[in-house]
Amino acid sequence: MSTKFLWLFIALFMSLQVHAQDQRDYLHVKDIPYRAESRDSYALERCKLDLYVPNDQDNFATVVWFHGGGIKAGNKHIPEQLRNQGIAVVAANYRLHPRVSAPTYIEDAAAAVAWTFDHIAEYGGSRDLIFVSGHSAGGYLTSMVGLDTTYLLRHGIHPNEIAGLIPYSGHAVTHFTIRTEMGIDWSQPIVDKFAPLYHTRADAPPYIIITGDRDQELFGRYEEVAYQARMLQLVGHTSVRLYELEGYNHGNMPEGGHPILLRSIEEISNSILKE
Repeated sequence: MSTKFLWLFIALFMSLQVHAQDQRDYLHVKDIPYRAESRDSYALERCKLDLYVPNDQDNFATVVWFHGGGIKAGNKHIPEQLRNQGIAVVAANYRLHPRVSAPTYIEDAAAAVAWTFDHIAEYGGSRDLIFVSGHSAGGYLTSMVGLDTTYLLRHGIHPNEIAGLIPYSGHAVTHFTIRTEMGIDWSQPIVDKFAPLYHTRADAPPYIIITGDRDQELFGRYEEVAYQARMLQLVGHTSVRLYELEGYNHGNMPEGGHPILLRSIEEISNSILKE
C-alpha cells in the first residue's frame, strides 16, 4: 500500500473511531413528554423534548434550548455546535400561535425547564448548573421564564435557581406575535406583563444577551435589548453582559452566539462550583 493511501486509510479509521466515540459517549433520547398529565391533544403533540447528555461524566451543566420561529413555527433541535461539548442539551417544543395564545407557550417553556430541574440528576447532571437559552422567539421565552417569577413558581421552582439566562436576539418588549393577538401592529412596541423589560429585577440570574449586528438584525432588536441590559444594570444587577455580533444578521447570528454561550456556561459553572 502506498504511503498516500496508508494515510488516507488511517485518517478514515480515526474519523470513524471519533464518530463511534461520540455516539458511545452521548445519550440522545427523543420526544420525551413534559406535559404527560395534560388532556389537551395539542399539548400532548407539541410538549415534547429531546435530551442529549454525556455518558462519561457526572455533575455536568445543562442548557435548555428553545427554537425560534416567531412563536408561529419551528421545531426542537440540538444545535450542532452544542454537541460533544461536555454539556447536556434539552431541546423543547412548545405550542404555537394561532392554535394557542399568550401565555400558553410561556407556560410550556416553564414546564420544560421544570422538567429539567426535576429529572436531569437522573442522567448525571447537576441541578445547580441548569442554563436556559434560545434563539429569537426562543430567546424571548428564555427571558420571560427567567425574569417573570410566576411561571416557574407554579412548579415549585424559583427562576433564581437557574444558573444563567442566555437569550439570542429575543424581544425585550412584548413579542410581536402577542401584539398581533391583541390587535396591535408589529411596529407599535409596548411594554406590559408579556415584556421581559416589565420584569427587570436586580436579583435575576446572570444574564448574557447576544444579538446580531444592529444594522442587520430585525428592526429595533439590538436597541431594545441594549436598553434592557442598561436597565438591569441601573436596578443593581451585577452580572449582565451584552454582545453584538458584527456582520451577523438575525438568522445566522447563532453561529457566532454558540461559542459565547459555551464560554459563559463554563465561566458561570466554575464560579458556582467554587462557592
